[in-house]
Amino acid sequence: MEEIIKDMERYAEANNVPIIEKDSIIFIAKYIKMNGVKKILELGTAIGYSAILMALASEDVEITTIERDEKKYREAVKNVNRSGLDKRIEIVFNDALDVNLAGYKYDLIFIDAAKGQYIKFFEKFENYLNPGGIIITDNLKFHGLVKNKDKIESKNVKGLVTKIEKYIEFLKDNDEFVTRFYDIGDGLSVSFRKNDENVKNID
Repeated sequence: MEEIIKDMERYAEANNVPIIEKDSIIFIAKYIKMNGVKKILELGTAIGYSAILMALASEDVEITTIERDEKKYREAVKNVNRSGLDKRIEIVFNDALDVNLAGYKYDLIFIDAAKGQYIKFFEKFENYLNPGGIIITDNLKFHGLVKNKDKIESKNVKGLVTKIEKYIEFLKDNDEFVTRFYDIGDGLSVSFRKNDENVKNID
């Protein structure tokens, strides 16, 4: 398994595919183990790297992960099959905003897809959260650019950073959820319902 993970890391670097930072996946894996997480929804599969590492955190974990880019989807299917985790990781080829998951509930929802859609993702998928469940969002520092917006020359990148800033404000002002922000990896947030006494072991 170690060789498969290293192969994915090499592929990601060679093909400029962003994958989750080590500190971030260690944090998430620890949460999965300590809280008996069984059902995970991931938005943004990429090449399957984070899904595989989350599945390895506990044998009880089942993951549904959604990817809209066909090339990444095919690479993820290959990696998941190669890892022997295809019985526990289901990869859906679609845009997350078009997916209907009626009847499904999750203990952990991991948002790591299109940054400009974070608010829409949160608003749609909060309805699929189990009692005591959490929503984790990655890349809130966006490679340090969120704190250095004035130095960004690209209009597109600046626009994306503005959307991330709006998402952070959306989380802070949310009446239903409490969000904790962590300076881990590329910046993580952990959100849980205000009236939820079941949430534990986040730190």
